[in-house]
Amino acid sequence: MTTTDRRSALRAGAGLAAAGALSAACSATGADAHRVPPAVRTPGPPRAPAAHAVRRAPALRRFPGQPVQIEHGPRTRPRVALTFHGQGDPAVARALLGEAERAGARVTVLAVGTWLDEHPEPARRILDGGHDLGNHALAVNTLSEADADAEIRGCADRLRRLTGSIGTWFRPSRAPRATPLVERLARRAGYPHVLSYDVDPLDFTSPGAAVRRGIGAAAGPGSVVSLHFGYADTVAALPAVLDDLDRRGLRAVTTTELLS
Repeated sequence: MTTTDRRSALRAGAGLAAAGALSAACSATGADAHRVPPAVRTPGPPRAPAAHAVRRAPALRRFPGQPVQIEHGPRTRPRVALTFHGQGDPAVARALLGEAERAGARVTVLAVGTWLDEHPEPARRILDGGHDLGNHALAVNTLSEADADAEIRGCADRLRRLTGSIGTWFRPSRAPRATPLVERLARRAGYPHVLSYDVDPLDFTSPGAAVRRGIGAAAGPGSVVSLHFGYADTVAALPAVLDDLDRRGLRAVTTTELLS
């Protein structure tokens, strides 16, 4: 049995369990989704709840020889970076991360600030899985300088509060590249590079199997692929995408690993 066959067999069983878990997560509401039996208290003064252990994000790095806006890594290494717009149903995000990890893949997540406000837990989940976590400021290319600066710094501040770091990468949303103004503001906020991409399968349009075909037709050594959390087609396509990459001798890694 080949590596791909073994992976497919394991994923088939795991997929059934993941589907059930995803359905349960989506149907649970409010505190019912996380209800636990009440703790038995011993006499004495009340104690503050224990803090969650948070894995700190890696420090930002400057990559000599790379442009400020990076859309592609070295073509001499058999690696690909799958990068995700971080927004949407956390249950779908967890399912997607689980599929990646079952295949031994690591990804890069650029998180939207308001999503982090509403769902702080995925920041810990992403880092604990060994993935990159970064800043995905919304629509900053279309904003005034003051508003764009506030959006970039606001998301950076949320990441710092949750992880101790402003994140390893910055990418503007709704555009493949930052404008010169946004590039300047991002560098001022502490990001040495702006992360772009060279492969876009348009998974946010929910194109079904075209997600797989779009990546397979365009991705090669050093590619940076743009994908999204929150879309069922992306979760469904990911196992086949990773199998395709494996057959071609390509490994899905974080963007930091791609460039290291």
